[in-house]
Amino acid sequence: MSTPLRPEPGTAELRLQLSGISKQYPAVKANDGVSLRVRPGEIHAVLGENGAGKSTLMKIIYGAVQPDEGEIRFDGRPVRVASPAMARALGISMVYQHFSLFDTLTVAENVWLGLDKGLALPQVSARIAEVAGAYGLDVEPGRPVHTLSVGERQRVEIVRALLTNPRLLILDEPTSVLTPQAVDRLFVVLRRLAAEGTSILYISHKLDEIRALCHQCTVLRGGRVTGEVDPTQESNASLSRLMIGAEPPALKHAPRAPGPVVLQVRQLSLPTGDPFGVALAGIDFDVHAGEILGVAGVSGNGQQELLAALSGEDPRAPAGSVVMFGQDIARHSPRRRRHEGLHFVPEERLGRGAVPTMSLAENTLLTRSAGVGRLGWLRRADIAALATRVIGRFQVKAGGAGAPARSLSGGNLQKFIVGREIDAAPKLLVVAQPTWGVDVGAAALIRGELLALRDAGCAILVVSEELEELFEISDRLVVIARGRLSPALPTAEASVERIGSWMSGLWDGASAEVAHAAA
Repeated sequence: MSTPLRPEPGTAELRLQLSGISKQYPAVKANDGVSLRVRPGEIHAVLGENGAGKSTLMKIIYGAVQPDEGEIRFDGRPVRVASPAMARALGISMVYQHFSLFDTLTVAENVWLGLDKGLALPQVSARIAEVAGAYGLDVEPGRPVHTLSVGERQRVEIVRALLTNPRLLILDEPTSVLTPQAVDRLFVVLRRLAAEGTSILYISHKLDEIRALCHQCTVLRGGRVTGEVDPTQESNASLSRLMIGAEPPALKHAPRAPGPVVLQVRQLSLPTGDPFGVALAGIDFDVHAGEILGVAGVSGNGQQELLAALSGEDPRAPAGSVVMFGQDIARHSPRRRRHEGLHFVPEERLGRGAVPTMSLAENTLLTRSAGVGRLGWLRRADIAALATRVIGRFQVKAGGAGAPARSLSGGNLQKFIVGREIDAAPKLLVVAQPTWGVDVGAAALIRGELLALRDAGCAILVVSEELEELFEISDRLVVIARGRLSPALPTAEASVERIGSWMSGLWDGASAEVAHAAA
């Protein structure tokens, strides 16, 4: 990645100036006297561990949350941003970490909601296609949002923001589920926007990205500003120390002989359930006890369909196509699969991994039976103790077991959900995007726990669009492209270039049809 070009010095006015911004919630002070300055054409990173107050600060700028104290100036004028609609009128757009899309509407209809109503829907669809094509973001205007993967939804959010021609663009973890190629394309877009005068606030836990893209970096810890640095002059280690007070621990991934086969998938073929889905064709792989099999691929190539077949959410898998410990489980329900030792972490945190309005203790009941007595009576003290144990073990920042899931930052909720399933001591764990949107310290913790679970004999399948993550924790790698699966490759024999090529369906023995369709 190239060194970012800086905006011209001596800019007359700041695009955004925050002075003494504070926000108190019942259990925590999210922002405590935060000040921030962003110039026109500047890409400014906001860095901090999960729960440091980054997302709250961005929501205040965007008008979704009102501060208790402090002043906001935009283009030199004091403003009170009372709502997101007022923010958009000022020229502020935001891409949330947790997406704000209506599942039952199409991509174009979702985008239309935030635009000038003088535009007809066909005009909006044409603009989406135009902007998506110009910026290399693959988006289909007529596709219903509920059929999109997390990565595809992220593209929709980015295109929607770009269509407003923002003067200030706020991006909260924009690359968390994008492939390296898509990240490179996005950076081209962001550098072009900055060169045209757009200011960008960039929240990310990926230190390499911040150093390659951003001109300035403000660091938050515990809701307070602890420093402002030039990220191009920092190392990953020094940024980690600023953010969490230490460097993340090095992972210990010692090679070990795998045990017996736990999961066998044989000739799993499933027609798509909707016109925008991906059909699975002849999926074949094994996962052994004591190994991690990583699944790489560009979002929307069959990951959702494969995960649904493995978790039991899609009950259409042919008999004999999904076998666990020699037993055909293809038609078993999700609950029965959990009873047999298969636990699952979905890629969507809110809504599938956790119910937003329920407490963390209540959310443990979604996949755990601890604390449920005979005849279904709940032992609430036991349920709270389980949630408290997960909170402590996985260093989740929350207001206790009674805190609602929606009160947690995205990274802390991810730690809780992954921790809830690891704490169950599964025999087979299927996990999607395990470190999506978490800071470097939390990512190291989660990956370390996955490796410890693997060393304890669990079979683990990790579906991730973070190639660095897959190379770090996987024993073997496969790639999914257009609903087909590549041969398995020992991670030690793989390279980023080779896996990147396979993401287009170009693996040895792949059919010409797949290669052509994926190109």
